[in-house]
Amino acid sequence: MSRQMLMDNVYLTYIPSEKFKTSFLSAQIAAPLDEKTAGRNALTVNVLSRGTVRCPDMAAIGRELDMLYGARLEPTVRKKGENQLFGFVASCIDDRFLPKGERLLEKLTDLLGEFFCSPVTKEGRLLAEYVESERENLADLIRSDINDKRAYAARRLLEEMCAGERYGVRRMGNAEDVERTSRQSLDRHYRDILPKGRLELFYCGSAPEKRVAGAFTRAFAALPRQGVLEPVPTIRLPAREQCRVVTEEMEVGQGKLCIGCRTDCGDMAGTMLMNAMFGGASTSKLFINVREKLSLCYYAGSAYHRLKGLITVSSGIEFRNYDRAVEEICRQMEAMRRGEWEDWELEGARQSLLSSLRTMEDSAGSMEDFIMGQAAAGSSETIPELIAAIQAVTPERVRAAAECVKPDTIYFLKGKEVCA
Repeated sequence: MSRQMLMDNVYLTYIPSEKFKTSFLSAQIAAPLDEKTAGRNALTVNVLSRGTVRCPDMAAIGRELDMLYGARLEPTVRKKGENQLFGFVASCIDDRFLPKGERLLEKLTDLLGEFFCSPVTKEGRLLAEYVESERENLADLIRSDINDKRAYAARRLLEEMCAGERYGVRRMGNAEDVERTSRQSLDRHYRDILPKGRLELFYCGSAPEKRVAGAFTRAFAALPRQGVLEPVPTIRLPAREQCRVVTEEMEVGQGKLCIGCRTDCGDMAGTMLMNAMFGGASTSKLFINVREKLSLCYYAGSAYHRLKGLITVSSGIEFRNYDRAVEEICRQMEAMRRGEWEDWELEGARQSLLSSLRTMEDSAGSMEDFIMGQAAAGSSETIPELIAAIQAVTPERVRAAAECVKPDTIYFLKGKEVCA
């Protein structure tokens, strides 16, 4: 793997590989996550995906991709730490499997460049009909997340826990801001963010690095470069002295209990393994004790937000079990702090974590997602390096990582009370 700067604030990560039958490409703008611009960034990439000067509509784009042996290209919007990544991912048959003399890499990179640099316009502005339809689609998509109560509760926990922080901003912004975005304001935003935002490019396939760099350089030669809008480093804050409790009522049949903790532990590998033991694996304490043995939860698990330094617990419970569930979840973390576990718990969690990391290397898309997160965070650690770090974690480091975890916010989504 290598990383190089192709032009001002434009970087290419290159991974040579012949294990896949397809080449995977990505072009993403990385910018600070901000509630004022998150929705506009998401709307911008959706509007750009509707057409270019050469392929002005979805039908023309479809025909172009068919000519490239069924290549795939789609918009993406991601949240990595306290930064937002928005752009396009694409894949096509690797040139090794094409008829002799045919090449798809240059054609696909050219199309990627067109989406950014030469979108279809009218009188020099983004098409009004595309802006209107994508604005409605995006607002509906943002609002639809309430239909998945598990994901909704997890998001609400982060909003309450990280209120006032970039990490509390939604990945695609909020629906109200999207709906207020006019064609004129979106056009201004596109012409402002395009020259400033860092462009992260990615390639995984069998083509030589020099050829890949040349293809991307040509495709994005028209990209304006004026000023620098760099991704921001993630800020880690201490936990509240008194854990805050937020309760929300809704017409639900199952309670959603989410607990957010902060950690200032600098041992990322140790914290990753500690979280896997606590609630991130099928052999975890939350799964075996809280869910299986005590039957307090329909599901219970934890996630480590490593770029931000958060541990979040997500569980589904009966409303009446709230106090017992909170108490037992906290008791399991306390057991981690005291080092109360069996050897099989540690090794089971380690193998689960290592298996997940190794699986990432079997998917070009997973590697791209990991690399983009690293780029946004300013980290250069590779998957093999992370695997080696996990293998070296000792029980003492796991216990030390658990001692750094402090509860910050509890979010509980419960059913509405019915008055007699």
